[in-house]
Amino acid sequence: MDQVTRGRAAGPGREGGKVSESAAVSALLKGIYDDQKVCGLTHGFYRYPARFSPAFVRAVIEEFTRPGDIVFDPFMGSGTTLVEASTMGRRAAGTDVSSLAVFLAKAKTSRPSQTDISAVNDWIEQFLRNCNLRAITFEPNGDVGPKWNEPTYERNLRTRSTWAIRKLLHLARNQVLLLPTVHQRRLARCILLKTAQWALDCRKVIPTARQFREQMRRDAWEILQGIRDYVAATSTAAIRYRLKWQLRPMCLLRSAVGIEEDPRIAKFLPPRLVLTSPPYPGVHVLYHRWQVQGRRETPAPFWITGTKDGCGASYYTFGDRHRPGLSTYYRTARNAFRSISQIADSQTVLVQMIAFSEPSWQLPQYLRVMEESGFVETRIPSIATTSGDGRIWRSVPNRKWYADQRGPTSSSKEVVMFHRLASSK
Repeated sequence: MDQVTRGRAAGPGREGGKVSESAAVSALLKGIYDDQKVCGLTHGFYRYPARFSPAFVRAVIEEFTRPGDIVFDPFMGSGTTLVEASTMGRRAAGTDVSSLAVFLAKAKTSRPSQTDISAVNDWIEQFLRNCNLRAITFEPNGDVGPKWNEPTYERNLRTRSTWAIRKLLHLARNQVLLLPTVHQRRLARCILLKTAQWALDCRKVIPTARQFREQMRRDAWEILQGIRDYVAATSTAAIRYRLKWQLRPMCLLRSAVGIEEDPRIAKFLPPRLVLTSPPYPGVHVLYHRWQVQGRRETPAPFWITGTKDGCGASYYTFGDRHRPGLSTYYRTARNAFRSISQIADSQTVLVQMIAFSEPSWQLPQYLRVMEESGFVETRIPSIATTSGDGRIWRSVPNRKWYADQRGPTSSSKEVVMFHRLASSK
C-alpha cells in the first residue's frame, strides 16, 4: 500500500492515528467488495446506471486522503464521490457531459434550509390532495426555454397505458414553478424524477395514478430525509475538522477534456485523489434514457428535470461501441486522461473502477491509453484477487444492463486500478 499512499505513519484519513497494514487492507477490500443496496444520505435520489457503492468510495477516500484534501471525479455521474467526500471533510469537484448527471449531483450535494425542506413537503402534500387529471392541459409552460415541450421529450409516453402518469407529470412540472427558490424546485423535481423512474423505467406493467401518488409520497419522505441527513453530516464534518470553508462540491457541466484550462476549478487543484468510474468500453449502458414497456427508449428524465439532452448514446459513452477497435472510445479516453494528468501532481492517486465487454483485448489497450496519457499503473499485491494479474476484480451481482436481459454479461466483472503520474515513479 505504501507505493500509492502518502505514508502510513500519519494514517491517511485517520487524523494522525497509526493503522496497521492489515487493518487498512481489510477496510479497503471490504469497501471494494461491498454489494449492499445503494442507500443512505442522498444516494437514493435516483438509480443512476453503474453507480459506485458508497462504501467503496468512503473506503478509498479514507485510505488515500486526509480531511481538507481535494477529491476530483472527472466522470461524476450522479455524484456519489462528491457526496461522500463532502461528508468526510474533503473538498470535492466533479465534471460530467450529461446535464442530467450534473442536475443530480447538484441536488444531492445541495444544502437547502429547513424552511426549503418544509416548503417542499407542504407542496407535495398539497399537490397530492388537489391534483386532478381532468384539469390538466398540455400547453407549453415556458419553464426551460423555447421548443422545450417538443414531443421528442415525451417519446413513448403517449400510449394508453402511460397517459395517466404522463398527465400527472405534466401537472406536477407546472406546479413546481410555483416554488420560490432554486433549492425547493430542485428537490421537487428530484421527487418527480424518482417516482417517474419507479413507474416507467423497465416496467412491464405501468402503475395506476393512485399507485403513482402513493409512491410519490414515500419518495418525498425518503428524499427530504436524505437531504436532512446530508446537511447534518456536512455540518458535523466542518465542525469536527475545524474547516473554515463550505463543504459544497463544485459540479461542472463539461467534458474532462481540456479541464486543465478551466479557471473555475483552479482553486481545487491539484487533487490528492482522483476517484472515478469512466464509461465502460464496449458496454451498452443507457445513461440518458429510460426503457418503457420493453426497449422503447424515452428521454423523459431530461424533460422532468428541465435539463437538455446531449447527442445520443455515444455522446455519453466516449463513442459508438460498434466502432471497430473502439477507436473513438480510446481516443476520447486518451484526451480526457491526458487533461487529468495536467491537473495532477506527484502526490495524486488515481483510482478507477471499470468493466469491459471483452477484457482480453480491451484491458491491455486501456492500459496503453493510460500510459500515453501520462499515468502508470501501480499494483498492490497484498489486496489483489486470485486472478493472477495483481489487480482487484469484483463480480457485480445480478448485473444484466440493457444489452442482455437473459443473464449476466461479461461486464458483470469490474476491476479496480490504481495509477500515479509516470513522472512521480
